[in-house]
Amino acid sequence: MNKKLLLLIFFLGTITFQAQNLVWKTSMDTAIAASNEENKPMLIFFTASSAPNNLQNEVFKTPDFAVWSRDNVILVKLDLSDANASDTDKEQNVKLKNAFGVEDLPEVCFASASIRKNKTTFQALGKLGYKPGGAKAWISESEAILHPSE
Repeated sequence: MNKKLLLLIFFLGTITFQAQNLVWKTSMDTAIAASNEENKPMLIFFTASSAPNNLQNEVFKTPDFAVWSRDNVILVKLDLSDANASDTDKEQNVKLKNAFGVEDLPEVCFASASIRKNKTTFQALGKLGYKPGGAKAWISESEAILHPSE
């Protein structure tokens, strides 16, 4: 009985640890390269320090999201209030926010991109903000955006 309990605690601890250690790319160049290499769309998370944390706390910090995101998307976090970002990155992030039509923060845009002749072309797949209902409901809506014909 003790072995089973210890094994269960270890398993749950591992999943929780993975959920809290998601790898968010902050460079669009790196994200686009990974997206194309792994043939996965990007989940671009637009946020700022003043934005509510419920999307992060109720969705992104869950084991369900960790597993789903690892298998389905490249995570990109564009913090529009990041004081450490270069002026070029800040300008690029604001341009992307405007190009994707993001008005309320935080918001997620799903997109793919290609680079040809040093020009980046984005294909927007859809947007999704915070909605009550937890990670499973949010993931279900994300799946509908990423796979609309299914």
